[in-house]
Amino acid sequence: MRNKGCMSAGTIGIALLVIAAVLFFWGKNGYNTFTTKEQTVNTKWSNVETVYQKRANLIPNLERTVKSYSQFEQETLTKVIEARSKATSITVDPTNMTEGDMAKFQAAQGELSGALSRLMAVVESYPNLKADQQYINFQREYTAIENSIRSETVYYNEAAQDYNTSIKTFPNNILANFTNFKEKPYFKAAAGAENAPEVFTN
Repeated sequence: MRNKGCMSAGTIGIALLVIAAVLFFWGKNGYNTFTTKEQTVNTKWSNVETVYQKRANLIPNLERTVKSYSQFEQETLTKVIEARSKATSITVDPTNMTEGDMAKFQAAQGELSGALSRLMAVVESYPNLKADQQYINFQREYTAIENSIRSETVYYNEAAQDYNTSIKTFPNNILANFTNFKEKPYFKAAAGAENAPEVFTN
């Protein structure tokens, strides 16, 4: 009886060690997976910020070009400059980003998009400005950057979806909650965002 009891205790001890080892390796692998996927999300967000910054960097050249045409509507240009200032003033930390942060960022960038679209629509009434080589260069760069923005936001959403699915799937969600991995917000498409910019005419 005594030996049987010792064997039972030993068996229980081994079983507990096996369970602890399984939990340890599951936790380690899960944590490393979450970390890797989160870093991918952060990298994709950095790419998003980069293309939006490239768009903002175009505006000083646009401003100089438009100002050279004294009859151009100053109020339209001023709204672009103000929207650019607002958009570039908003910074988002991807490691702690919330739905509210994303909404604020998108709203500011959307305001700049709208102001630029209105300005370029007005330019259509100024044939000389429309034909200006500096403005033509701006058109080309702007279109390329808008296409990049669409691509990078899609890549970000894909990375965020992969990460979010990973941390929300059972039993990973238990580990994610315990280790404080939070869900990442998505870019929400604005109306017409699926279309390429059509602000230029020949």
